[in-house]
Amino acid sequence: MSIKSAKQKILTGDRPTGTLHIGHYIGSLQNRVLLQDEYEQFVLIADIQALTDNYDNPQKIKDNILELALDYLSVGINPEKTTIVIQSQVPELAELTMYLMNMITVAQLERNPTVKNEIKQKGYRENVPVGFFVYPISQAADILGFQANLVPVGEDQLPMIEQSREIARRFNSLYGQTFVESKAMLSNVPRLCGIDGKEKMSKSLKNAINLNDSADVVAEKVMRMYTDPTRVRATDPGHIENNPLFIYLNAFHDDKKEIKNFEDRYRLGKVGDMEVKKRLAEILNNFLEPIRQKRMGYEKDLTSVNSILKQGTERGRKVVQQTMSIVRKAVKTDYFD
Repeated sequence: MSIKSAKQKILTGDRPTGTLHIGHYIGSLQNRVLLQDEYEQFVLIADIQALTDNYDNPQKIKDNILELALDYLSVGINPEKTTIVIQSQVPELAELTMYLMNMITVAQLERNPTVKNEIKQKGYRENVPVGFFVYPISQAADILGFQANLVPVGEDQLPMIEQSREIARRFNSLYGQTFVESKAMLSNVPRLCGIDGKEKMSKSLKNAINLNDSADVVAEKVMRMYTDPTRVRATDPGHIENNPLFIYLNAFHDDKKEIKNFEDRYRLGKVGDMEVKKRLAEILNNFLEPIRQKRMGYEKDLTSVNSILKQGTERGRKVVQQTMSIVRKAVKTDYFD
């Protein structure tokens, strides 16, 4: 049997490897704030998975757990509606990972395009840590342990969701209906590029505007933003396609008339980059200021933030414990029940 609740469950989360940026907000955080009213939402701080490629710097992971929680709370994730869970503090997930390892082959993991790309990006070649190689199984354990109906993902993560579904089907066929086959909730929000024009915004690439950046830092980053490389003078006709200035304006500004005015003038060479950048910096700071203020309030009461994490983790663990009770019966390891 599977575990059911009145609302459908959503599982989402992040690896605590650094502070979140406005790309995270556009790509996932704003959606989580909306979804928490309609679904039973769990947000997993995946510290064990973060350690698979940061095992030599565990302090970094520990420090960023609190930073992640502050980011969540400051953008409007409500702990009364959303359960925030620290992965390592739910040991049943590690146990479930071990059972699920029997449901998949090495060849299947090797064929996973997401895993292949990440191994290539990190330059592991033949020296892939086992923990990193099998993290898709850990991710499947997270999804299945919480019996998530839906998992919000970008298109690049679809192979991971399909692999978790394959694992669930294999387990259910062997031991009877146990797990929900989760579905991907595909985001149609385009990825926000970095300020250097590169496709991915990332703290490690130093091309991100962080949610906790000060107004001065935001303005400085916008002023050095990549624009149209073919434009030498402000009077030269410019291109708005794939231009970070206009990608950001469209993402964060509600006044479409003002955006169109900038676009038309930019194409005709009647407005310079500097004028548009100054306005964009103002728009971004207007957007970020309430988030900064809310964060400052939580930073003054870190005891409450830690309490939110502890209580959320306890609630989340109870859900996974219910799942594991069913799993142990299925695989006949319920020796003392």
